[in-house]
Amino acid sequence: MTRKSRFLPFLTSAALIFASPVFAQQAAPAPAAARATPASATMQGTPSQLVLNNSQRILSTLEKRRAEFTKNRTALREFVSTEFNAMFDRDYAARQVLGRHGRGASDEDVKLFADALADNLMQRYGSSLLDFNTKLRVRVKSETQLPRGLGVKVSSEFLRQGGEPIPVDYLMRRNGNQWKVFDVMVEGVSYVQTFRNQFDAELQRKSIREVATALRSGQMRPDAGQP
Repeated sequence: MTRKSRFLPFLTSAALIFASPVFAQQAAPAPAAARATPASATMQGTPSQLVLNNSQRILSTLEKRRAEFTKNRTALREFVSTEFNAMFDRDYAARQVLGRHGRGASDEDVKLFADALADNLMQRYGSSLLDFNTKLRVRVKSETQLPRGLGVKVSSEFLRQGGEPIPVDYLMRRNGNQWKVFDVMVEGVSYVQTFRNQFDAELQRKSIREVATALRSGQMRPDAGQP
């Protein structure tokens, strides 16, 4: 499997794999000692522990409900939407995707774009979770603070039999009393950067609201398989 062909399912799955209401609970900030140290040494009560716990929970749920989800795509969409909304900082991530085009944009326009992008991706790629190998193991390697106090990066790996580990990094920030993800990097390929590159040309010609409308109607189709 080439890097590009496996980028899509892992990007989609990694963006969902550890989402849960656990992220709505208050979590202690990562201590300074966690910088560039193995996550196993400082993981208790940190984003690293949330990544590990929820990775295991989601993999287990997918395995137990695979037959149900295969027959009932509505249940699958509800599962995908609930998990994604619980953990992803949609509006903040959307501002990162918009980049320079989002400077000075209203919160309303950013939210329109964020919702349209998320819904488009979930409708198109949510079913890829049915192909996900739930026999994988997840290992959290480290938790590192991001520059300028922007949050933390949790570095993990998907471990599979007969293949090299696949690195997956989660960039997380505090949103109120919650830890939420605003970017996912699979094999070094960033969710934010991928879509920033794809939307740049359209945003040079159209307003954020127009691009959001095109996404909502299906006239524009973001391609997560082209980093």
